[in-house]
Amino acid sequence: MFFKNIHKRIKIILLVIIFCFVVIISKVFYIQVVDYDKLNTLANSLWSRNLPIEADRGRIYTQDGTLIASNLTTVSLVFIPNQVKDKEKVASDIASILGVDVSVIKEHLYKKSSIERVHPEGRRLSYEIADKIDALGYDGVYLVKESKRNYPYDSLLSHVLGYVGIDNQGLSGLELQYDEYLTGEYGAIQYYSDAKGQKLELSEVYVEPQDGMDIHLTINYDIQAAVERELNNAMTKYNAEGAWAIAMDPNTGEILAMASKPDFNPNHYQDYNTEAINRNLAIWSSYEPGSTFKIMTVATAVEEKKVDLLNDTFYDGGSINVEGARIKCWKAGGHGAQTFLEVVQNSCNPGFVALGQKIGKDTLFEYINKFGFGKKTGIDLNGEGTGILFSLSQVGPVELATTAFGQGVSVTALHLTV
Repeated sequence: MFFKNIHKRIKIILLVIIFCFVVIISKVFYIQVVDYDKLNTLANSLWSRNLPIEADRGRIYTQDGTLIASNLTTVSLVFIPNQVKDKEKVASDIASILGVDVSVIKEHLYKKSSIERVHPEGRRLSYEIADKIDALGYDGVYLVKESKRNYPYDSLLSHVLGYVGIDNQGLSGLELQYDEYLTGEYGAIQYYSDAKGQKLELSEVYVEPQDGMDIHLTINYDIQAAVERELNNAMTKYNAEGAWAIAMDPNTGEILAMASKPDFNPNHYQDYNTEAINRNLAIWSSYEPGSTFKIMTVATAVEEKKVDLLNDTFYDGGSINVEGARIKCWKAGGHGAQTFLEVVQNSCNPGFVALGQKIGKDTLFEYINKFGFGKKTGIDLNGEGTGILFSLSQVGPVELATTAFGQGVSVTALHLTV
């Protein structure tokens, strides 16, 4: 009986030992395999530091290959406060080079942070200033690469391109719309430090930044330059408050040129107010389209078979009366007897009133909506306007008449173009 109890105890002890070994091995396996990446990252964060290296923003080209948004390589000042030995002297010397008050630099040097970017005083430094700082050779003072957006043609296509801020983030135009594609991924110079932040004599690791994606526009540089030149001439000749133009390929719908005046230089966006930067009149400003809108009325009448342009006739006596409102033709005395094709050729307002009456308000406004008026086109630019249309309940005989020849409604230049 005694020996049986001993054997039983030995078995229990053995099972307990085996169980402990299994638990220990399982835990080691979990740490080394399952949870390795997480724990390794946490461990590295305790003694590794990264000096950020900014990636180049994706470049923007016109359809003919002209580079209209590029990058310039600059440098910026970064401190590792714990590595700076004589903070007073460093602050004094750096402040003198940057031309700022010494208290500004001290504020950065005495912060309890592992890495301190000197912003904005130390951003986008010229090579001359950077060389002076580098020549000091102070511990804890670093110059890191940064990329600065550059627009080689200054104000050309400025409202379409938009601009980027000091942190290389798109803030308007295509720079904003496609910011996630244009923005690259930061790289870094990784080094190792002790618990006090002192740099350890271990190899540095360079992680290369990943540049953003390039974008190719439908804009044609030569057409864009010609459009902007003529708009500038018109602004000067007529002392205009604003002017805008769009050129489109009618076969594909591609926008070949888009310009709005007054414009701005995105290289120096700080010199302009928000209104000047965001007012892309070509997609934002609404106006009465007038006779350019008549094609909508003609298209509706033909599609709905309300008129035979070659055989149906209309007599224009110089005006037409609608509910007591006299609507005149631009030609005194009118055009007389004419086919509806001649009504179109002569841009005869009374003839278009008659077309509108043939169509009726429900059908005419149905087609106007189908043509996309009264809502955004969906162009990939911020700030697009919708124009203004009568609500159907407000449309009486007079509103129907004026809408038929393009008055009483408002559209954007983009609406008419597309």
